[in-house]
Amino acid sequence: MTSARVAVVFDSAGTLLRTWRTVKDVATGEVLQDVQTTTLTAGSRDRALTMLPVHPRAVIDEPVGTLISEYLQVNGIGFAISCGVRPMTHDEVGAALFGDRRATMGDLQDCIRAVWACCRTEPAVALNVGVIVNLALPGIEYAVATGGVPFPGAVEAIGALGRLGTDVYVASGDRIEKLLPMTRGLGVPDERVYGTATPEGKAAIVRRLREGYDRVLMVGDGENDVAAMREADLGVLSLQQPGERSEMVRGAAGAAITDLGEVVGIVRRMTNGLSEGI
Repeated sequence: MTSARVAVVFDSAGTLLRTWRTVKDVATGEVLQDVQTTTLTAGSRDRALTMLPVHPRAVIDEPVGTLISEYLQVNGIGFAISCGVRPMTHDEVGAALFGDRRATMGDLQDCIRAVWACCRTEPAVALNVGVIVNLALPGIEYAVATGGVPFPGAVEAIGALGRLGTDVYVASGDRIEKLLPMTRGLGVPDERVYGTATPEGKAAIVRRLREGYDRVLMVGDGENDVAAMREADLGVLSLQQPGERSEMVRGAAGAAITDLGEVVGIVRRMTNGLSEGI
């Protein structure tokens, strides 16, 4: 009997990682914790969640009054668009980001310190910083910092999938250099890890994998996973991360889990059903 080939694609933050997210409203100065940044971004068609390839320590060391736009340009630092409701060009987002004259490094510092206060007792934390750009302003609307650690049982779930003969992939909006230490610890090969993946990029990854596998599952938790969940043979909504989920996210999923280990059972049942039909 021929074994069915199954692949599982995981998002990282909120799916493989218990993630702490903090944003600061640049206009009001309000700091908001445990915010679903993709949901916040989806609240306006003019917003783009943008990741910045800077080390949090370097951000903390900067004078608080330095403009984020100035810091990025002086140091030749680029950006990656993580998600947005509508397609936006790199030039459009770059013009709003580098032209901003309000958001400061102090705004990013406040976010980093708030995240670190939540997860500093964890043995290993993946910290990322970014901004939410609004093209209608135009400029930076929110400063963003996130920190994540693997959910309990993540290593065991990935290992169990491997023993079933299932190939595991990770497609994330996070930067690849932040992803690889985590994915290596989980046992995912480097060549199956995709960083700075936009919603359209995740969907394209799933579409391409479907050409070589009998079934492809997409496991995600937010708006930036919806397109890939719809493209997959089965979209799986992870509810392990606390927080609300929009109707759009729930509607894209054919199954929901509250623990990563449940993916193993879904794949086992799917594999058994496919094998019986081969």
